[in-house]
Amino acid sequence: MSEMTAEHAHLFVHNVVLGILKNESRTTRSVLAAVPKVNLDYRPDPCAKTANELLRHIVSADNLFLRTVVEGVFVPGSVKVPEDLKTPEEIVEWYGEEYAKNFDAVAQLSAERLIRMVDFRGLFERPAYTFLQIGLLHTVHHRGQLSTYLRPMGGKVPAIYGESYDSAEAKRAAQALA
Repeated sequence: MSEMTAEHAHLFVHNVVLGILKNESRTTRSVLAAVPKVNLDYRPDPCAKTANELLRHIVSADNLFLRTVVEGVFVPGSVKVPEDLKTPEEIVEWYGEEYAKNFDAVAQLSAERLIRMVDFRGLFERPAYTFLQIGLLHTVHHRGQLSTYLRPMGGKVPAIYGESYDSAEAKRAAQALA
């Protein structure tokens, strides 16, 4: 498979990828915002991350992949949620602010910067723009994990790619009040 030209990569990112990322970040934010303030140490298995670890991993990694494209280098651990942010609400607010800054920085990149090669841990090199998809798939994977934690933690699952049981129940309750 041949690589895209700089012009094609720029058009693809601006006409397709950025819209997808914007929509997916809204969905990610709704899942993150549904994490209850309690039971943050919940984990379904001793080998699994806690809800708090998963929450922090999602928000830092989602921003890391955007920064990778902007900076042209993948540096694991370079994006960290500040330790003083303790509640899901604070972490979601930080995520939104950081994501907006990083998203805007990606949107401003030249075509040449989108196709520069980026090394991923010495395992492979790909054009920078491909890290947008890698990051999206990573986030969707972990967002799915976190969404399965919500009910056992005492929370409600938001609509993700269509109504959830909880979002449908909330809709019915709102209609009954109207």
